[in-house]
Amino acid sequence: MRLRSFLFTTCLCWLAGCLPQFLSAQHVFKAGDLNITISAKGAVSSLYDRVREKEYLDLELPSPLLQVKVGGQWEIPSMARYTEVKGDPGSGILILTFSKSNITVTVRTYRSPTHMRFEMLSVSPAGRVDLVVWGPYPLKIGETTGEIIGVARNRDFAVGLQVLNAKTLGGYPLNDEGSDPSRGNTAKKSIGGSILQAFSMDRSRPRRVDAWWGQFPDMPVLPVEGETTEGSAIALFGCEAGKTLETIGQIELAEKLPHPVVDGVWGKMSATPGRSYLIADYSESTVDELLACTKRANLRTLYHMNAWKSWGHYELDSLYFPNGTDGFKQCLAKARALGIMLGAHTLTDFINTGDPYVTPIPDGRLAVTGYSRLPGDISDSVTVIGVESPEYFNNTKANWLHTVRIGLELIQYDSVTPVRPFTLTGCKRGAFGTKAAAHRQGAEVAKLMDHPYKVFLPNLALQQEIAANLARRFNETGLEQMDFDGHEGCLSSGQGDYAMELFAKTFYDCLDHTVLNGTSNSEPFYWHINSYCNWGEPWNGGFTESMQQYRLDNQGLFDQNFMPHMLGWYLLTEKTTLAEMEWMLARAAGYNAGFAMATSLESLRKNPNTGALLDAIREWEKCRLNLVFPGEITEQLRDPKREFHLEKTADSTWDLYPVFRDEVAPGDAARLKRGRAVKISLLPSSVPGGLKSRQE
Repeated sequence: MRLRSFLFTTCLCWLAGCLPQFLSAQHVFKAGDLNITISAKGAVSSLYDRVREKEYLDLELPSPLLQVKVGGQWEIPSMARYTEVKGDPGSGILILTFSKSNITVTVRTYRSPTHMRFEMLSVSPAGRVDLVVWGPYPLKIGETTGEIIGVARNRDFAVGLQVLNAKTLGGYPLNDEGSDPSRGNTAKKSIGGSILQAFSMDRSRPRRVDAWWGQFPDMPVLPVEGETTEGSAIALFGCEAGKTLETIGQIELAEKLPHPVVDGVWGKMSATPGRSYLIADYSESTVDELLACTKRANLRTLYHMNAWKSWGHYELDSLYFPNGTDGFKQCLAKARALGIMLGAHTLTDFINTGDPYVTPIPDGRLAVTGYSRLPGDISDSVTVIGVESPEYFNNTKANWLHTVRIGLELIQYDSVTPVRPFTLTGCKRGAFGTKAAAHRQGAEVAKLMDHPYKVFLPNLALQQEIAANLARRFNETGLEQMDFDGHEGCLSSGQGDYAMELFAKTFYDCLDHTVLNGTSNSEPFYWHINSYCNWGEPWNGGFTESMQQYRLDNQGLFDQNFMPHMLGWYLLTEKTTLAEMEWMLARAAGYNAGFAMATSLESLRKNPNTGALLDAIREWEKCRLNLVFPGEITEQLRDPKREFHLEKTADSTWDLYPVFRDEVAPGDAARLKRGRAVKISLLPSSVPGGLKSRQE
């Protein structure tokens, strides 16, 4: 009995001593086809494809689940303890200990059929963490890397990281504002493979940052109440490569991410966002003629470049719509009767100087690059104004409107003197319709942020109001398409890419119908809202010149990130020829890419080839959308040095001719010669004039 008692006591002591080791032992999570192993030290120690029995984590590189930045120093966890939540299948709590800073981070885990969710619940002691980084997770896979959407894949398998809210940004914190001027770094190629990574910042404290990629140094940034790193969340998953997009859609639904639907189909699977559209400033009196052109070319949308009286409040311009919203709705009814959408361009959060946010009383939430104070009283008429410091006023590289705000007055100035006494010279009092006034010593002199477009910009709070304004106008009018042109303007808040994500989310959340939306910038959370990226401006050259390489380079980006192919904007003038148009249409067909055709009613009326141009767009697009070009021809259509002519021979058949230029004597026009035609026809399974799903 004594021996058994001794052995029992010994076993209890041994178990007590080993209990911390058991609690901190590694744990395996299932995320789709992927097994994710978290070690006892809080590192990701395996990303294993259990179906194909293959390890995808690069085991030779460090891979912390979560890093923290405390007091300017980065730290990885030293220990991890995991416990399951009773009564909540698939849910657990992972406690990460950081011994150097003596803090703990609590992470909630949750298993879904497709993915594993990791969410940062709390930090103890509170308020200690400035930044967190999920990863980076080094992978031995990277043949195709989706830098925006955060997926690395080969022909067989895909490993992905999805950010699950606007506060969690894809990539790595490159600067103090949390912005990345590249197209994306959620997934990034590396030697031997790739990495997945995301981060979040504590924005609840006042900060100073070098804002907008360093254009506005040492800018004071207001705190965002309650916006800490707590709540940052990601999803990790692994699946068969061919099911990647489908899996992301399931994650969207499970995590209640934006999941816009177009005509009953998830937008990422629909062909509609990839269709081409016509840009022309329609009005109540001209909409019928422009809709007829849009219909003849069988384009998706008639899109307005200048529909708004001003950016900021986004009220319809009476020049085009004298009957306001009622007049616009009449235009919309005509468009819908023809199966055409109406769209309107926006400049995201830029604010015109004539907008009510500026005049006659400037909004206190206009973005400010910095402050000084008046060293003495000034009257309402002086044109030389003293300031205690020249900082912020002497930024000559990013200062286009030269405007300060004192009280409720806006004042423009020429320059600031470089030596004491510092003064603003050449002051124009009561600028932009504000009222000149006397100001007392010590009054704040705020330097307003501006832009080369000669506009002002909002701070974060005003950005959200403008996003809501914009959504309200789209709800009132029924508009169905827009672009977040100048989306980077949200950097005026000093809050980096977080502000860009938040603006798009606020707009989306306030809508009462689906609005197709494009961008020239990309963010991983916005990816779920975004419909297409159609950038390539036409203003600096002809069809073959303006940003052409950029347009072609974008096609790879779209493939990597499950986005529709788009070629950007082209300009149809009164002199545009059929040869120019078909040069572009061949590229569009080769890449299966949509485009925007920017023009004006005047150009359409004056161009003698308008009918032929619109007919060419219709026929080329019908072939493109039905994917009828043979593979070997598709490669030739992508070549910018090759030209083609498409000729309709029947309802569902065409002849595609290669075209050659015969250069003759200087001063003479080049003669065009046609080669042997290739017969093109719709397959029996194709629906004439219909669209194939992008899933197919």
